[in-house]
Amino acid sequence: MGILVINLILCIVILILGVMGYQRSRSAIPLYIGIAFGLFGLSHLAALLGLKESLVGLLILVRIAAYLLVVFAVYKMAFSSKKA
Repeated sequence: MGILVINLILCIVILILGVMGYQRSRSAIPLYIGIAFGLFGLSHLAALLGLKESLVGLLILVRIAAYLLVVFAVYKMAFSSKKA
């Protein structure tokens, strides 16, 4: 249970930093990553609340969406036309 709490807290921190990064840079990439970790946090919260087994199908879809969002964000970052 301790690791789930730590993971949930870290997901919330990354979500907040993603929103802050978006507000500062107006780049959607930090926001995408933050939202993805927010979705991961939902699965950790469901496990902490004892809902993991009853929501397993939904949680699989949520986690797939989160991973795809991270892939999309990294792809956008890797292949953007902006130069640093």
